[in-house]
Amino acid sequence: MAFKFRKFTHFDFALCFSVLALTVTGILFIYSSGVNSSGVSVSNEYLKQILWAVSGFAILLYISVNDYRRIADRTLLLFVITVAVLVYTRIFGRYVNGARSWIGIGELGIQPSEFSKILYILYLAHYLDISEKTEKPFVRFVKAGVIMLVPMALILSQPDLGTSSVFFPIFLTICLLAGLPLRYIVMVFLFGVCTILFTILPYWDDIVLGRSLAVMRVFTDSKITLITTIILSSVLGLAVSGYWFFKTKYYYWISYVAGLLLFSLLTSLLAGKVLKEYQIMRLIIFLNPYIDERGAGWNIIQSITAIGSGGLSGQGYLQGTQSHYRFLPQQSTDFIFSILTEEWGFLGGITVFILYGIIFARGIRIIKSAGNRFGSLTACGIVTMLTFHFLVNIGMVMGIMPITGIPLFFLSYGGSSLWTAMAATGILMSISMKKIEASSS
Repeated sequence: MAFKFRKFTHFDFALCFSVLALTVTGILFIYSSGVNSSGVSVSNEYLKQILWAVSGFAILLYISVNDYRRIADRTLLLFVITVAVLVYTRIFGRYVNGARSWIGIGELGIQPSEFSKILYILYLAHYLDISEKTEKPFVRFVKAGVIMLVPMALILSQPDLGTSSVFFPIFLTICLLAGLPLRYIVMVFLFGVCTILFTILPYWDDIVLGRSLAVMRVFTDSKITLITTIILSSVLGLAVSGYWFFKTKYYYWISYVAGLLLFSLLTSLLAGKVLKEYQIMRLIIFLNPYIDERGAGWNIIQSITAIGSGGLSGQGYLQGTQSHYRFLPQQSTDFIFSILTEEWGFLGGITVFILYGIIFARGIRIIKSAGNRFGSLTACGIVTMLTFHFLVNIGMVMGIMPITGIPLFFLSYGGSSLWTAMAATGILMSISMKKIEASSS
């Protein structure tokens, strides 16, 4: 009894309260999103969300009171199972919103890509923890990159650009905390930026400028693309050879830049074939949604309108117009924050920011105070995941980030995303409690 009471006293009530407050708020506005202009509820999504919230909170409690360290040696097995499930989903999963990302029976289904984020974090943290004293930094970085690319590529092939993009910042922050060389991390970051830029440039040329620039032929003309690839490959080969024989930094940085441009170009060509046109359009219209205001830009324009109409205190709960007149597509998932700020205004939005701020602050404290490297790296990955979802979703509905279909954890409708967020929070609380118990024993 004393042991259980000690666990209870070490419980992170601030973190738990913030999660519950956001979840209850999400249920309220999922209900609001299902009310039509006549004031009649036409959706039962809020009832499903209540069930997922109750079961998700049970998951949070179960994980938080158990020792997260027991799973460390099993993370490889869990990661392999995760990859196998993603492969199965890619082949046999059912299409939802244009992506083959769901498995299940009838209306009951889960999105494995959501749960894969947590298992990816656990295995990446475990690998970087155990390899610190046995492998060279470059080898560790390459293997960590493979750990990221395998599930990321499978999810991207569904195609689910939003979910796959979450793996990238998690990889960067965990590698940074693990002490891997900064130049490797910066290179991968620049590679991601250049790949996105090279992917959208051909479309930007046609859609925005309305004319063809000669420099864009590098991406649109197969012969010029081949010549550019050969030139970059030759420069890279010569620079690597020069560095190998002379050990001069001059050759090192030439190979660094040439390799970055070459692999970004090749990856962008692959992305152009894998991604759907509407996904690439999402990357373009956030710069100017009025390019296609009746098409790809419609969601952002309506979302900004909803947020702006909320004013300081909002139009009142269940009194919003953009949502109840169905101007906002996917309003219970991607654009839940738009409904909230329309009905609760700036004050409601700030309240959500404060609750998330508490979660992030507690998460950072747990990263710093974790009793071991595995716990610290795991907490870092979870905090990064929560932060990325928050920043991208909020930025998306405000029109300052592209629409990627990333849900707002705890608020958006969806059992898979809510369970993922609850489980992640449970792991954070487990890390926190094990450190406190160790220091008080």
